[in-house]
Amino acid sequence: MARFAFAAVAAALVLSASGDALAWGATGHRLGGIAAMQALPAELPAFLRTPVAVADVGELSREQDRTKGAGRLHDTSRDPAHFVDIDDEGRVLGGPPFSPMPPTRAEYETALRDHGLDSWKAGWLHYAIVDGVQHLTKDFGYWRALKAAEKRARGQRRAWLAADRRRREALILQSIGHLSHYVTDGAQPLHASVNFNGWGDYPNPKGFTRARIHGPFEGDLVVSGVTLEGVRARMAPFRDCACPVEQRTVDYLTASAGQVEALYELEKAGGIAPGDPRGLAYATERVAVGASELRDLIVFAWRASAEAEVGWRPVKVSDVEAGRVDPYDALRGVD
Repeated sequence: MARFAFAAVAAALVLSASGDALAWGATGHRLGGIAAMQALPAELPAFLRTPVAVADVGELSREQDRTKGAGRLHDTSRDPAHFVDIDDEGRVLGGPPFSPMPPTRAEYETALRDHGLDSWKAGWLHYAIVDGVQHLTKDFGYWRALKAAEKRARGQRRAWLAADRRRREALILQSIGHLSHYVTDGAQPLHASVNFNGWGDYPNPKGFTRARIHGPFEGDLVVSGVTLEGVRARMAPFRDCACPVEQRTVDYLTASAGQVEALYELEKAGGIAPGDPRGLAYATERVAVGASELRDLIVFAWRASAEAEVGWRPVKVSDVEAGRVDPYDALRGVD
């Protein structure tokens, strides 16, 4: 019994240290993933728009929460990817500026250490999103090369290329689900704020609650009435920022952090109780923001993949699609 109590306390401490990293519950993540997939433009491959693919991404969008509890190493390594604690001054936990984003996590970690902080406490959601986009871009690059080569190949070569394309399609859905989780996390204002679960130990002239509002907002409220139809109706038109994904991600999370006071005002007015129309409208809008951003980042990754390099030794996707290069050996591997 004592061992069980100790384990429960330890689990609670991990959640507390990670900013209650469970973002939207199953419903919010599923709705965000499905809405984004249903909104993909025709320029993307048709396999992404099948009902099965759309449903798969909806379920896979939840996976980063579903694996929690796999073990202490797993959880403590991954939990900080769900959040980043931005304060009212645009700094990470009162330390380094959130923007511009250091090019690598190593440089981010160094900047945090200079202020006596680390990313396990401060979070690194922005890096999880950028990493997901870069991974998806590479996935799309492989799919493009495989698809183009398959059309020209014959016999055993064609059979291998077709099989590997199918494998890549499964991986792409997994990669989108992975990205979906973190992008939709970023639309939840409490995942981009030092005040992540009740107003913290910061100036509080407006008397915002210090109660734990994180779960009730993103779970109970969402389940009580946020719908796919509502999310789709509030999605923004496609937006190409014509900027690096790092800048787009910083801007996205900064905008989300700017919604924190609005959420606390809503709570103060009693608006996040399950079924409250004010809270439902706000939660629907935030899920729609996440779905819109996810759709746009999938398109970004698809377009960027045309200039990717794939295989070993690397070949350019554009050369493969133009018929200038036979990528079979590079894709299958020459060690």
